[in-house]
Amino acid sequence: MSIVVTGATGALGRLVIDELLDRGVPAAEIAIVVRDKEKAAPLAARGIELRVADYNAPETLAGVFRSGDRVLLISGNEIGQRVPQHSAVIDAAKEAGVAQFAYTGILGGPEADFDLAAEHRATEELILTSGLPHTFLRNGWYTENYTGNLAPVLAHGAVLSNANEGRVASAARADYAAAAAAVLTGEGHLGRAYELSGDVAWSFAEYAAAVAEATGREIAYHAVTPEAHLSVLTGAGVPAPFAEILVDVDLAIERGRLAGTSGDLSRLIGRPTTPMALTVAEAVASARGAA
Repeated sequence: MSIVVTGATGALGRLVIDELLDRGVPAAEIAIVVRDKEKAAPLAARGIELRVADYNAPETLAGVFRSGDRVLLISGNEIGQRVPQHSAVIDAAKEAGVAQFAYTGILGGPEADFDLAAEHRATEELILTSGLPHTFLRNGWYTENYTGNLAPVLAHGAVLSNANEGRVASAARADYAAAAAAVLTGEGHLGRAYELSGDVAWSFAEYAAAVAEATGREIAYHAVTPEAHLSVLTGAGVPAPFAEILVDVDLAIERGRLAGTSGDLSRLIGRPTTPMALTVAEAVASARGAA
């Protein structure tokens, strides 16, 4: 039996691996499913087993999972392709007879009514239909979704959003990784759906204030219309389909869809979630160090 992590070379996956090792899971009992062996070489060097497969070629998934494995399916990043990709992984896991199938979905699960959530809702349905022993990790927003895009904020001295006064209960990516590791190494999680989010929901005005505090600069918050936001994003080179998704997410934030604070995340990780302002300060310090 192994703990098997898909998407392990991504930002979240690497943190999950770190958490598993920190929890004392031997490297020999961890396996990762990857498309690119070279990209995964640093993980293999740590003693982790590589299982090579491609979500877009279901036949390559045969034998990737073993009976009794605990599997974490980190949702794919190819928007529009994720349902068939996830379906192939689910079929392979069912055929193998895995002991646990955890999936990183989105906050709200079937109640999430925005465009980006559609593939997550469909994936959860596929998992339920499969009969796999499952755990749903419905991740809220990563604070890094914003701090990873500080350059335009600093260039213009402004945070731009069409979410108006909507609030976001974000947490650091490492918090979500810790929750996944807790579920993969613990008991009593089968058949559970966890609504994972930060302990505190913040507004974009508060986010702008946190950036201002960390940088010592004046940073304003400008609430704009969806049309104006879309124009700014596409004008900055964001592909129109993705820009439309970002605008739609902000509309969902305005409706309160990413503001839930269930406390599931802090309970799973056994500590408070990382404050937004701390992640902002760390991102600013990192940017300064790299400059």
